[in-house]
Amino acid sequence: MTAAWFRDAVIYEIYPQSFHDTNADGIGDLRGVIERLDYIAALGVDAIWFNPCFESPFVDAGYDVADYLRVAPRYGTNDDLVELVDKARERGIRILLDLVVGHTSTAHAWFQEELAASGPNPDGDRYIWTTEDPGDGWGIDLPGIPAWVASPGPRPGWYLKNFYDEQPALNFGWTRTDPAQPWRDAIDAPGPTRNRQALKDILDFWLSRGIAGFRVDMAFSLVKDEYLTEGRLASARIWQEIREWLDTVYPDAVLIPEGDEPRVGGRRAFDADFALVIFEAHASLFDDHSAGTLPWHTPHEPFFAAEGAGSTETFLRLWEGWRAEDPERSILLATADHDFNRLRCGGRTPEQLGAAFTFLFTWGSVPSLYYGDEIGMRYLPGMPNVEGAVCNPLYNRAGARTPMQWDDGPNAGFSTAAPKALYLPIDPEPDRPTVAAQDGVPGSTLTLVRDLLALRRATPALQGHEPTRVVHEGYPFAWMRGHSHLVVVNPRRLAAVLESPEAVGAQLLWGSGVTVTESGITLEGFGYGVFVVA
Repeated sequence: MTAAWFRDAVIYEIYPQSFHDTNADGIGDLRGVIERLDYIAALGVDAIWFNPCFESPFVDAGYDVADYLRVAPRYGTNDDLVELVDKARERGIRILLDLVVGHTSTAHAWFQEELAASGPNPDGDRYIWTTEDPGDGWGIDLPGIPAWVASPGPRPGWYLKNFYDEQPALNFGWTRTDPAQPWRDAIDAPGPTRNRQALKDILDFWLSRGIAGFRVDMAFSLVKDEYLTEGRLASARIWQEIREWLDTVYPDAVLIPEGDEPRVGGRRAFDADFALVIFEAHASLFDDHSAGTLPWHTPHEPFFAAEGAGSTETFLRLWEGWRAEDPERSILLATADHDFNRLRCGGRTPEQLGAAFTFLFTWGSVPSLYYGDEIGMRYLPGMPNVEGAVCNPLYNRAGARTPMQWDDGPNAGFSTAAPKALYLPIDPEPDRPTVAAQDGVPGSTLTLVRDLLALRRATPALQGHEPTRVVHEGYPFAWMRGHSHLVVVNPRRLAAVLESPEAVGAQLLWGSGVTVTESGITLEGFGYGVFVVA
């Protein structure tokens, strides 16, 4: 069963190269996180989720792993990570790592060994190779779509990649084998069997050092099939096997997938589904298209926008679908993440963030707070393409990965390196938000986030385990948590009124821009409130 702490948790996502640099090389490191642990604890979060911090050539910002068992030297050492785990635990914070298991880097020793070979490994290949011309493969040569890449070394033929060419797909087998295509290993063939054992070894290595769990990147890309459907189901079954093993050795380990876990019967392997920022449910609420266009779903006018032209319909339809399948299933809902934009993007101003945070931290989900969102850091357009940030010509992820802004000193307190040496440029605007300018200041975004998370922690009805019932779907958006608390937000510029039985006699517990009348609740533009019902 899902660990009790996780269902009511708040997660803090840290993009490690952009959080805090302590050795003046312009790149954040683990010692920087250790130095900032008191700040993180004061936010009121329960776990830190790190984007990949393993050794890598960083073609794709660390999602191209060269050694799963070694921290990338630019971040520090394995001992630094263990120290971070211990010191975070002293503050009641757990550590979750990003785990990339569908592919490695071409720099990984496994790939280099097979690249240097003249043919298949007698113990089974860890990667997928063919000596026959594969043609166009999947037919779409874009990052994230499997395709064949010509061998760059002694081994003849081609290998299958998962994302960029430098990210060869690990061999977990195929849903359909064919004697005419010998490179299609069965799922229980020697190569896939070796890789499943290696996956267990990697999990064991880090869990034994105190890591609380993993967010698994491209979790359901393990087993291959051209239609990208049966392979997802077969991959989910591999994770069920992994979960059975974890239950015997690390029963409290948390697994979070990138996206939804396919339903294949039996106990699910992962502890939650993830409503990703780049997916329709989240985008319909927050994506104002100022960071680019997500081409895989129909763009909507976002609900959380001053114009008030959006709708909660798409989000609620998808949410209710998740809940219909499993009312108890935890669902992660992030403020933003490293793969698209930030909560404060385009024209969204600080005064609009209160309604957004109230929704994100009191809805019946597991919230994930992206570093810097708590001070209203901006998505910065036009950033350089650093470490594969532009994976799609329609948007640039670098604008959401810029350095954390701590104070008004050089480089906003992120690093003492020369500005040209920084991982990405600092927000150049003189009014850029910083921790120092907002710390302890009433009405600041940082104070709002701390107060709201403290309210969540002190009020069980606002946490993840209580049911959520929608009272009103439009402007304002209103919902009950359990039987005791009503939450109402008005993300638009115009005022809105809630007239419902739940609003009558409700007592304001926390909020801004709200007035309780005999017949309901009036909210000013961008108003929000948490109420105890009569």
